[in-house]
Amino acid sequence: MKYAEVAVNFPGSRSTFCYAIPPQLDIDVGQAVWVPFGSRIAQGIVVALSDQPSVEATKEIAKLITDYPLLSSIQIELARWISRHYFSSLSDAVALMLPPGFERQTITYFQLAKPEGDLPPLTPEQTKALHLVTEKGKASLRELERKFGIKEARRISDQLLRSHLVEKSQELEKAKVKPKVVPYVKLIASKNEVEGEMVRLNKAKAFKQVAVLEFLNQQTQAIAVSEVRKRLNCSLGTIKALENRHLLSTELVTIRRDPLSHLKLKPTSPPVLTPSQEAAWKLIQDNWNHGSPPVFLLFGVTGSGKTEIYLRALDKIIAIGKRGICLVPEIALTPQTVERFANRFPGRVGILHSGLSLGEQFDEWQWIKERECDVVIGPRSALFASQPNLGLIIIDEEHEWTYKQEDKSPRYHARDVALKLAELTGAVVILGSATPDLESFYRAQLGVYHLVELRERITPRGYSPLPEVNIVDMKEELKAGNTSLFSRSLLAAMEETLARGEQIILFLNRRGTATFIQCRNCAFVFRCPRCSVALTYHSVEKKLTCHRCHYAIPVPQTCPQCSSRWLKFLGIGTQRIADEVKRLFPRARLLRWDRDVATKRHVHEELLDSFRDHRADILIGTQMIAKGLDLPQVTLAGIINADTGLNLPDFRAGERTFQLLCQVAGRAGRGFKAGEVIIQTYSPENYAIQAAAKHDYVGFYNQEIDYRRQYNYPPFSHFIRLVYSHTNNDLCRREAEKMSHTILEEQERKGITGLSLIGPVPAFAFRVRGRYRWQLILRGYEPAQLLSEITLPQGWTIDVDPVGII
Repeated sequence: MKYAEVAVNFPGSRSTFCYAIPPQLDIDVGQAVWVPFGSRIAQGIVVALSDQPSVEATKEIAKLITDYPLLSSIQIELARWISRHYFSSLSDAVALMLPPGFERQTITYFQLAKPEGDLPPLTPEQTKALHLVTEKGKASLRELERKFGIKEARRISDQLLRSHLVEKSQELEKAKVKPKVVPYVKLIASKNEVEGEMVRLNKAKAFKQVAVLEFLNQQTQAIAVSEVRKRLNCSLGTIKALENRHLLSTELVTIRRDPLSHLKLKPTSPPVLTPSQEAAWKLIQDNWNHGSPPVFLLFGVTGSGKTEIYLRALDKIIAIGKRGICLVPEIALTPQTVERFANRFPGRVGILHSGLSLGEQFDEWQWIKERECDVVIGPRSALFASQPNLGLIIIDEEHEWTYKQEDKSPRYHARDVALKLAELTGAVVILGSATPDLESFYRAQLGVYHLVELRERITPRGYSPLPEVNIVDMKEELKAGNTSLFSRSLLAAMEETLARGEQIILFLNRRGTATFIQCRNCAFVFRCPRCSVALTYHSVEKKLTCHRCHYAIPVPQTCPQCSSRWLKFLGIGTQRIADEVKRLFPRARLLRWDRDVATKRHVHEELLDSFRDHRADILIGTQMIAKGLDLPQVTLAGIINADTGLNLPDFRAGERTFQLLCQVAGRAGRGFKAGEVIIQTYSPENYAIQAAAKHDYVGFYNQEIDYRRQYNYPPFSHFIRLVYSHTNNDLCRREAEKMSHTILEEQERKGITGLSLIGPVPAFAFRVRGRYRWQLILRGYEPAQLLSEITLPQGWTIDVDPVGII
């Protein structure tokens, strides 16, 4: 008998489970199976086969889910690495690579048992539950939970089971998504038969049937029934009548839900490279096949033509039968990137991201796996597309922290996983950015990565200088009596830009109208009852909203603490900026681009197209507008408050501020006219702001790397952040202290030096969704070795190499 190690879809399980393979099943690594797990049936992925069991007692695999491997051996190996490196369960790592909508749970049902004797006395709740089961024939545990609450439903169902009043069974939930099948129709009768039938039908005045026959007679292939009905305005009965007379036939055809079908693509040819692009491309080609697959850091100023280098690299690998993946940091950037790539490689570009419907995601995954796609584009999750013959991985705007998954396990960084995937597949990696991640640039300085530079900006005017940047000290504005959100120089620049018919972007990395509302009588601040943050005022919805858990309340009229009506709206957000711009420039057409407005499908494309087509004069947004957008008519970029993230208690605060300012500044002057940037700040002397104003990445890097070296911050060490959360703050603190002692004891036992422990301390976001949070931070060269033998109780999360420590 053979045995399989299976990664079972069960929360918290970090190991695999050994199952015997029944003789009638032919199983391979990567296949999906149903396995008995405790009292239920669970999904699993076979990750290894062996002739001997790894445990004494084994259960048999129940049945196959798929008759072919869903994952390749390389994907299995990558999942194992992710599980080890990020301390996640193997099933969580495997889940990253499975088809969209694949996960299915078992549903517990209750139905009436055959009564034996008289019914025992029942409580009112038990009577209601029995009535629900009787009424429905069988009721699911979920239905009981919705009616009685989770704890009460489980207590009642256990009581009814013990009293033998109900029986329990389990069924698999229905598949969330399937291939889309559409009926198609075609003629099967001969030409003479069709003509004779049309004569008969005309006499019978069945004109709709005649029209259908005439239409189908003109088609060279089968056509969708819905298309026939739409064009001829006929009923389904008309088509059925002809089918019954054996004049035509219908068949079900599986069609692909193409997310790019709405785009009007124009195939393009490669442009002539500029001398600087030619030099960069030559450097890449010269080092392409030297030794192990190389990693290139493409360091190019904003607008320097990095995308064309990506396209040339893709051309190169496609020509030898290989394929590529291109990652972008935000879904908002996908439409613009897809447009350029799909114009160059028409019909060969796939996209994967959460903004697609589940059906579209499912079809794209299958299309990619079937070797129909040369290039996959999307945010970090697109890295796990089942792309065969992978030859190139591109990570655009590689410095962006959105490449890190922070909200659930595994908390991976797409850049680091991409490097591992490239190692396993032999793929080349290109990391591109105008403001590279400091750790990436450090590796390039050491020679680990090949540094490729593009120093000149390319615009329709040829080589163009980067936009001029002016820093405005808002303290001086206040001294001059200007209490407006806009400095005098920014207002003047906006007036001149609008008068010339050019476009403006205004950047503020904060949503809403006011950051918080405070009572001016007793200083009470309206806060989220579940999170340790103030509620943000949104004037359009007239609500106070928590940006962490989405709790919302109508705007109160009085203070709940002292009943005063003297409430003050303090702080600013993008909505407040928009309101102020409308007041100052009533004739200007405005667009807002942030997470509050970008909630519907295709909204990113619509906003981008609207602004690119100059249907708006001013674009106001958060960091979404700072990431690689090409807006050639923008000549003025205004940064409302450069200090938003500068003073956060995070060692990367300066780097993030510098990157954001440079990226926003890079949106101006990319067309026929020169650009201008105005940075408003209360900290004009800060080194990050000064370097950003000079577009001086190297100067910023030199100062920042000295600071990191001095305090032993990355890249000179690694961090691991451990967070414990619980509804009870005291218990949370005690558990964090207990874990701190455990770690220190383990360090002493193993004799590990050069490692420090910070904490336990309350997390910066001390309370989220009703749960208190305490954290520990391990810092050292290899802090993971300290945790390898420590079992973390439920409630702990581990974040390896966090992008922030707050």
